Amino acid sequence: MNKQTYKNINETIYSEKLANGLTVFLLPKPEMAKAYGIFSTNYGSIDQTFVPIGESEEINVPEGVAHFLEHKLFEKKDRDVFADFGKQGASPNAYTSFTKTAYLFSATTNIEQNVETLIDFVQEPYFSEQSVEKEKGIISQEIKMYDDQPDWQSFMGTIKSMFKNHPVKIDIAGTVESITSITKDDLYTCYHTFYHPENMSLFVAGNFDPETMMDMITSNQQKKSFKEMEELKRNFPKEPEDVAMKENKITMPVSIPKCTIGIKESSVELSKEAFLRKDLLGSMVISHFFSTGGEFYQELYKSNLIDDSFYFETNLEKNFGYSMIGSNTDNPDEFSKKVMEQLLSTNDIQLTEEVFSRMKKKKIGQLLRSMNSLEFIANKYTSYHSMGINLFEIIPEIQKLTVDDVNSFIKSWISENRLAVCTISAQ
Repeated sequence: MNKQTYKNINETIYSEKLANGLTVFLLPKPEMAKAYGIFSTNYGSIDQTFVPIGESEEINVPEGVAHFLEHKLFEKKDRDVFADFGKQGASPNAYTSFTKTAYLFSATTNIEQNVETLIDFVQEPYFSEQSVEKEKGIISQEIKMYDDQPDWQSFMGTIKSMFKNHPVKIDIAGTVESITSITKDDLYTCYHTFYHPENMSLFVAGNFDPETMMDMITSNQQKKSFKEMEELKRNFPKEPEDVAMKENKITMPVSIPKCTIGIKESSVELSKEAFLRKDLLGSMVISHFFSTGGEFYQELYKSNLIDDSFYFETNLEKNFGYSMIGSNTDNPDEFSKKVMEQLLSTNDIQLTEEVFSRMKKKKIGQLLRSMNSLEFIANKYTSYHSMGINLFEIIPEIQKLTVDDVNSFIKSWISENRLAVCTISAQ
């Protein structure tokens, strides 16, 4: 078991890659009352076209399979896994994103037992034709529920306006039509391809003994057998740099309109170095121009163009990326005009050494505050790990960035062909 101490952030992490390929990370924090465990696979809703393990021909699976699979893993032939965790005093959950499926729990007691339950239920799939048919009705209701949520429709509407071909434009849960075609065989095919230990990681953080925990996990995995892992062959369509549509207008029963401006940050596969650089600079730059303490935010607020719902976010993945700036607003046309003008004006801005120094300190401060959360560390660490990046080595990378780096980034950050506007207005 490898032990690595990071004195600058006062963290010690233990890690080991087991014989079956599973990577385990343990972050003991004896000062914490609880523990948090997350078992995740590098498999999300965008993975619809791939070559299954043991086969040579590429297949396409229905939209929403990854999310459907996440639901079904909790149901076993003789029980529901939520009840198992409940008896052990744990609170379980799971989520599917565009690129990842994760199963997790938090608890203050029976930590080892809950970790073993987490591993076992994910590694023991049971799908029957009857249970798959039953789940279709449940997920159909979930999809319809999200269809009625303005925030989600605004998010997906902005994504669809940016991306023309990439499967990120497809709702994570799929559609009512697509899930009707999902079969038991589809679930097993996706499971055996993407849920191999080699494509997964386990992260446990909190109050436990790392030696005892690692021994338990290793012993658990030694009792199970898995086929030899093959190289995963996923296929994604070529995505143009331009947005799919400049404007996307959606009508829904809302009391106040919503408006979101999307920036198509990336549509090509990035190397580890390019990814980290773009990820760090992108988040720092958008925060600099749109944070609630900034001049532009105050201008929007005083003009009554926004309310407390105003937000900005940026999300970068290996082969796509986007940023969003949005708010509830009584005047979506004026709001979008102002935000677009602000974005386009950044091409001519040169930040000073002093300003960028403050930006770096702010980013480091935010990161250190976030590290008080077990959930943040576990989720962010595993996400970065899938890119070959170590979360605990990020701060020195931030410190190494120069004012020339950020000004070079800003110069090419915004172009009009990569901007899209999505508006949700009353019917």
